[in-house]
Amino acid sequence: MDFLGGIVIWAGVAVAAAILGGVLAGIKNRDYSSWIAWSFLLPPIALVLLLLPRLEGQRPRQPRLDESERGSW
Repeated sequence: MDFLGGIVIWAGVAVAAAILGGVLAGIKNRDYSSWIAWSFLLPPIALVLLLLPRLEGQRPRQPRLDESERGSW
């Protein structure tokens, strides 16, 4: 296997881990956008998400830029 083949394999694993992280985050009631990003950058972190307990209540969400800038004027 050459260098380009290794990159292609890593990219496939990263995309698969991102998809798995997004699905698991939805099941575990967690913020899926951050888990997708972290799972893409560090694929083994999807296994950490698998071990975390499910959150009760409403799913946490990131504040939007408009919401965070309202009080700054």
